Amino acid sequence: MWLNNAETLIKEGKATLSDAICTRDDIMTYLIKKGLNPDHAFKIMEAVRKGKVAKGAEPKWEEYVQEMKEHDVPDWYIESCEKIKYMFPKAHAVAYVTMAFRIAWFKVYYPLAYYATYFSIRADDFDSEIMIYGKEKVKAKMKELEALGNSMSVKEKGVYTILEIVLEMYERGFNFLPIDLYKSHSTKFLIEDGAIRPPLSSIPGLRRGCC
Repeated sequence: MWLNNAETLIKEGKATLSDAICTRDDIMTYLIKKGLNPDHAFKIMEAVRKGKVAKGAEPKWEEYVQEMKEHDVPDWYIESCEKIKYMFPKAHAVAYVTMAFRIAWFKVYYPLAYYATYFSIRADDFDSEIMIYGKEKVKAKMKELEALGNSMSVKEKGVYTILEIVLEMYERGFNFLPIDLYKSHSTKFLIEDGAIRPPLSSIPGLRRGCC
């Protein structure tokens, strides 16, 4: 819905965020406001959100396109519908946003708890040899990955995301403690003395869950 779709439309000035398709409900309500038959508006929404239109598997799509054009639905809106492979309902999106606010609250008021939890969840992409020795080493690795451009692998993109969070943590004045055979947990990042101690599994070459 966003990459190569709504994002491009907004950047090109063809649509605003309030105009762009953000959830499946938006399609039905927009088309009804344009004057389409509510039943057809619902069926178009369902065909789009299931990805049938994007796959060319909706037999009535040309008929629906004609109907939309007759009700002054802009071409960019129709083309946007044709790119969508799946869509959340609005209630689902609201639940995600609500959860994001909760996570943000912890990030602001309990930062170490936030970072320790985040890194524990994303431990597969955490490389202690790069990430626990200060922000300059982190910045150097980020520049190295940025130089790859579009050739960056999925794994490298995951590492880059972690590096961004690690750098943020350093910039906020927090640090890592050394990995310790006796003090580090096998897989969890621990809060200790106002810092975070990485687990043994963050050592390159050690598989998560091996300990």
